[in-house]
Amino acid sequence: MRYVVNPPNPWLTHSVEWIGEPPAAKIEVFEETETRTIISSNDSPDVAFDHSINCYRGCVHGCTYCFSRPTHEYLDFGAGTDFERKIVVKVRAPELLRKELMKPSWKGDEIVFSFTSDPYVPLEANYKLTRACLEVCAEFRNPVGIVTKSALIRRDIDVLQKLTREASLGVYFSIPFDDYDIARALEPFAPSPNARFRGDERAGRCGHPGGDRDRAHDAGAHNRHTSAVTAREVLAARPRPSSTCCGCRAASRPYFEQRLREKLPTKADRILNRIREARGGKLNSSKFGERMRGKGQYWQLRKKLFNVYAKTTRI
Repeated sequence: MRYVVNPPNPWLTHSVEWIGEPPAAKIEVFEETETRTIISSNDSPDVAFDHSINCYRGCVHGCTYCFSRPTHEYLDFGAGTDFERKIVVKVRAPELLRKELMKPSWKGDEIVFSFTSDPYVPLEANYKLTRACLEVCAEFRNPVGIVTKSALIRRDIDVLQKLTREASLGVYFSIPFDDYDIARALEPFAPSPNARFRGDERAGRCGHPGGDRDRAHDAGAHNRHTSAVTAREVLAARPRPSSTCCGCRAASRPYFEQRLREKLPTKADRILNRIREARGGKLNSSKFGERMRGKGQYWQLRKKLFNVYAKTTRI
């Protein structure tokens, strides 16, 4: 497999380019022990929650449209292949979470796992940091939301059931593509759509009733959401607004476009043109309140079609 090079990091004074094919990239793991806090807060109108936890930095799923890629530049890494090959593990996450939940200032608000990385990256099978943090939340009866693409969540059904009984739980599966080939092109190392539907089915048994018709509904989904820039859907194990972000931020754009042209050459121009149509001629928008929304006739038509489909499938 040929790996896409990293776009230049604007925070560094130098950059390196390979002459010819770059070497095969290997996953590197960095254990972070200096972390002082684990709960992150935001006040963005584009995000449907106020508090989140990320036990990992970077994500091996390799989704080309991921809005989180530029966060890796703050670590002196790149927003391209570095994001999916240099993974930082916050090994003190459960310990820090316990300390923060014990503070008098903490009011028991919902905590979402996660925002800038999937809480169930493959490394979680070894480190079990997400599971340990969920156990702490269950102990404190603190409401939890989970956003993931990984069927590894099935391992923690027992903890999820406890959270459902004693606190509150929302499980959100991101399934942008039902087509396996397209999924592999744009999110090459993420679990297959079929695996995510199976994971959603198991998560849907944690105290939330299932449904009928439609594949997603049969898996236990009760809510569906779409947002710009990609046709991204979040399948939720209970009704609640959810949020995803633009996949073409400036630092991510070269990687996204190169991967798109490489893996879907006959569709690339059409996809990019559709994005520009919905973005007033641009591939991204950084303005608060607009990053999740599109503009123009095509965007309005897509929204209407999506809403009709969601209603007819009772999601």
